Amino acid sequence: MMQSNLPAPSQLPARIVVEDLNAYFGGAHALHHITAQIPDKKLTAIIGPSGCGKSTFLRCLNRMHELVAGARVSGRVVMDDIDIYDKRVDPVRLRRRVGMVFQKPNPFPTMSIRENVLAGLTLNGIRPKDADAIVQHTLERVALWTEVKDKLHNSGTSLSGGQQQRLCIARVLAVQPSVILLDEPCSALDPIATARIEELFAELKNEYTLVMVTHNMQQAARVSDYTAFFYMGDLVELDTTQRIFTNPKVSKTEEYVTGRFG
Repeated sequence: MMQSNLPAPSQLPARIVVEDLNAYFGGAHALHHITAQIPDKKLTAIIGPSGCGKSTFLRCLNRMHELVAGARVSGRVVMDDIDIYDKRVDPVRLRRRVGMVFQKPNPFPTMSIRENVLAGLTLNGIRPKDADAIVQHTLERVALWTEVKDKLHNSGTSLSGGQQQRLCIARVLAVQPSVILLDEPCSALDPIATARIEELFAELKNEYTLVMVTHNMQQAARVSDYTAFFYMGDLVELDTTQRIFTNPKVSKTEEYVTGRFG
């Protein structure tokens, strides 16, 4: 449900400040001079038609964009007063702080449920003494513990699609990020699984900054506090979700959210 009376994003403490961000794939200019503030401990939805730069923007927030051959960025993305594109920033360590959940659930097929939860720590060379407690706590956070506690050594891929996505979120939470990026996390799920994931987001945003790409206008309206509308590589408008969906400042935004194109 859209929250009313939220302040403008620029009036809240910002977890991420984006300044004149440009993204390229070879000679293609995918994002054009994006400047935005992402409020801390809120859920910001990114909407717009296919190919408008939504997922590219999301991947720029944890430097996954640069993993694509020929991709590059200019501008600044500042998190906790540090420009994440500074050469001194280790992108691997950054991605521990800025976790990502993808469109299709992607548990590691050769790992058990328990091993999947701990995978982010293991891959970073961290062997926590309290591994069992971490597994239980994070699975409880994603409302999966009671469903899997007796089969932790089963493959992560043995779970249903919705359970797999919650497992992937638990894997992100286990490394204690401050920001969680969500790239259409419910698009491959059925309505019941989607509802459970959305309930989880409502809880998580009290502790984490969430940024979610979605094609589902109803979902953006239901779960987000703020919404950013992208069109053809431009950030057209970023405001409270209520304002974007009921009284946007830009006519192009109104045309999109009312279904006149897209």
